[in-house]
Amino acid sequence: MLCAMSRSLAHSLLSMVVPPLCIGCREPELSGSPVCPRCALRMEPIGPCCRRCGAPQPCALDACPECRGRALAFERAWAPFEYSGPAREVVLALKGRGAVHAVPYVAGAIARRCPPGLLGGVLIPAPAHPERMRRHGANQAHEIAEALGRACGLPVWDVLARRSGGIRQVGLERHARRSNPRGEIVAGAGLGEGRRAVLVDDVYTTGSTLDACAAALRAAGSGPVTAVCFARTVRRENPMARDPAAA
Repeated sequence: MLCAMSRSLAHSLLSMVVPPLCIGCREPELSGSPVCPRCALRMEPIGPCCRRCGAPQPCALDACPECRGRALAFERAWAPFEYSGPAREVVLALKGRGAVHAVPYVAGAIARRCPPGLLGGVLIPAPAHPERMRRHGANQAHEIAEALGRACGLPVWDVLARRSGGIRQVGLERHARRSNPRGEIVAGAGLGEGRRAVLVDDVYTTGSTLDACAAALRAAGSGPVTAVCFARTVRRENPMARDPAAA
């Protein structure tokens, strides 16, 4: 947390001297926003979607090719943008460069666009892999959850952790991501019995991480579990979708 705050302070001080660059196009943005207006307009919003997994799918729930036949532990997942273009660049900046100055933008986009009634209960960030924590000193999902909590007046409980020795999801093929077993993520003490939980992460790729998180929460006694992310991959095989981007 202190490391993330230090980076944010350093970015603010540097912005007073050198105009910050837009994450999307790498051009100077005098307003100080991490994303310039042009790149913000280039983000692909996800419109009608599956009520369960959030895939672009304006049809009946049981017809969704993305989640049909999958036993998912969360009731619903949603993201405002497709994981492509400037939205993808924002996620990569958070993941790879620790760009915490983009966190308020990400949280604000989720809060403004979120369907009514989806945000409620307690916000729970998806846990970072220990290797990422060693490299960056911060969990981007935790930072987003904290900013989202401030924006919506919701508490944040950091109760999930990854077991040591678990396999990182980044770089895995889609089938390998989906076959990663539950049980790698565990919920610690302090989770209220029957309390509604909203998982928070930066990107939804296959849903396997959120599924494992939700399974751990339900095993620990939580109530219904939903999930929100900033962006979501979209499969090319789905005729209603656009090009996917690998996380």
